[in-house]
Amino acid sequence: MEDIERDWDKPITEAGIAAKASVIVRVGLLDLSAGTGSFRVREMMHRIAYPLGVHVRADVNLTDIEAACTDGKDRITEVIDLPSTGVNTERIWLLEHFADWFSVNLGEDSMYHSRPEVSKGLMQHLDTKDASQVSAELAKQLREEEKHDKDADSATSTGSAVEPGQDAVLDALEAASRHADPGEPIAQQLDVHETDWSQSAMTQSLAARAAVEQAEEAEAAQAGASAEDYRISGDARPDIAESVASASPVQTANRSSGQPSAEHRTISDHVKHRPAPDGGFIPSAPDARRHAHKPPKGEYAEHFDHVGKERVTGRPGITVRQAHQRLDMIERRKPLYSPAFAGLASAIACASFVFLLGGGPYDMVGAFVGAGLGHWLRRVLFKRHLNQFFVTFVCVAVAALACTGTLRLIGLFDPVALQHDTAYIGAMLFVIPGFPLITGGLDMAKIDFPSGVQRVTYVLCIILMATLAGWMVATIVHLNPQGFEPLGLNPWVNMLLRALFAFLGVWGFSVMFNSPQRMCLTAAVIGMITDTLRLEIVDMGVPAEAGAFIGAFLAGILATVWRSSVRKGWLPPHLGYPRICLTVPSIVIMVPGLYMYRAMWYLGSFQTLNALDWAFRAFMVIICLPIGLAMARVITDKSWRYDI
Repeated sequence: MEDIERDWDKPITEAGIAAKASVIVRVGLLDLSAGTGSFRVREMMHRIAYPLGVHVRADVNLTDIEAACTDGKDRITEVIDLPSTGVNTERIWLLEHFADWFSVNLGEDSMYHSRPEVSKGLMQHLDTKDASQVSAELAKQLREEEKHDKDADSATSTGSAVEPGQDAVLDALEAASRHADPGEPIAQQLDVHETDWSQSAMTQSLAARAAVEQAEEAEAAQAGASAEDYRISGDARPDIAESVASASPVQTANRSSGQPSAEHRTISDHVKHRPAPDGGFIPSAPDARRHAHKPPKGEYAEHFDHVGKERVTGRPGITVRQAHQRLDMIERRKPLYSPAFAGLASAIACASFVFLLGGGPYDMVGAFVGAGLGHWLRRVLFKRHLNQFFVTFVCVAVAALACTGTLRLIGLFDPVALQHDTAYIGAMLFVIPGFPLITGGLDMAKIDFPSGVQRVTYVLCIILMATLAGWMVATIVHLNPQGFEPLGLNPWVNMLLRALFAFLGVWGFSVMFNSPQRMCLTAAVIGMITDTLRLEIVDMGVPAEAGAFIGAFLAGILATVWRSSVRKGWLPPHLGYPRICLTVPSIVIMVPGLYMYRAMWYLGSFQTLNALDWAFRAFMVIICLPIGLAMARVITDKSWRYDI
């Protein structure tokens, strides 16, 4: 701790190994606490460690990380653990943005998002409850700036008229080439406040070459002048100097209007900067990633060697304090949804799940009431940090009793409702541990058996507690679940209803995972397509296991296509969500909860053959889901395709 405190306000690239490791390991711990698999935790830790020149060897399990970090000179090992585990897809998404913000500010390229400006802006607004809306507004602003720049460039290239004062740069360059005074510093001749040494088309124009010639003449005339004469400064224009946050792009302004010209936007590659709340900067240009210091070349390079070395804050890159402050804000973010709204989402998800399993209106109503009440109670009890297995048992029992009581109440008016004993199973589906189930299978696909086995064991314990609670309720109130009665719907109507309730079901589970609404809707669209297809091909005679594999495989492909479309700019940059945040909610609805609960019911009734039959059916479907996702990743991701 003393080493970390000593380096607290140092640039993290200059800090000691203890300070660097504290950031690396903390990012991994936050990602692990959000429910993601060990392969993603390692990937995130390596992404943070790479620009720091640190090598990480990490053992990641369900609730703990042991990481050895070395920078070639020193070595440190950290062991940290979590008291429990859970799911928070918003945190997974924000940590991706943090990794991009971190890497780009340390001179590396963006890895996750095509527009790192969105990540940088989002890191300045982590105190906002709806971070998704912030990213959408940033993306909208970027599009408006790009459109404005394209319009200005089009007007310039076609020679069309521009607004008064928009041709100040070319006028100044032409004046310099014809009437420059060799004894006057070039910075004063051109009224330049920042200099760009990139090889843009404008810098190779005749006017630019003339300006360089004048600089040579000035240098010859003032051989004894100090480098300060050639230092580019914004002091003469405070309004411009305050808006400049990076020293690499050209920033030229009209003397009379104070507005940048259209040609200036051409020279600077359309780079603009906005002051950030913490005194740093938020670049908002396509090439903002080039902010890192690159020594200029040429005869006068020595006079401009300082350009690009430091930010406005006077400190290069990111300090240890800044990194931890943003991680603090990510860690302390409150859930997006209240327990009441989360309970409503659970009710909608489980009622939709019941329809997809073949249930009718009465079954859906019972599941709606039971699941809503059960998940609301679970959220309330989790706030008190009670044991997960105890909470699971209590909430499932309450959900089953609420569902049964609702159907008994309806039975007073319509006796048919008393025959829907299977509905209570649908009311308990909100406790299905879909995230650790899928990530555990993916970990084992990456040959990470310690983490995978731990996750699967955790899933089995949750399922055991839930099914045991359901069996006890069924025994006490004398329920006899025998499945749902056929609804007899028209095939086309049935398919449309399946699509609707698949959409609603995946949306509900995404809300339960704390996904922002845009992420919920994206996952719901993928789930609507994949689950409807799965059910339709099963009706055509395809085995349920093969249908689960095809559905999970298609979900993985669609999530990758979505991700790639955002990366390539075909979709807005704020929609670039982690694949796991889209695929897992979309296939959780394929988990055979009905099979598992019926297996436990038959086991509790000592009908062992029926129990084994339903248990093996559930097992075959369950293992096909992560295999389908893994196959999609192998096809679309090199890191999964090769064992290197």
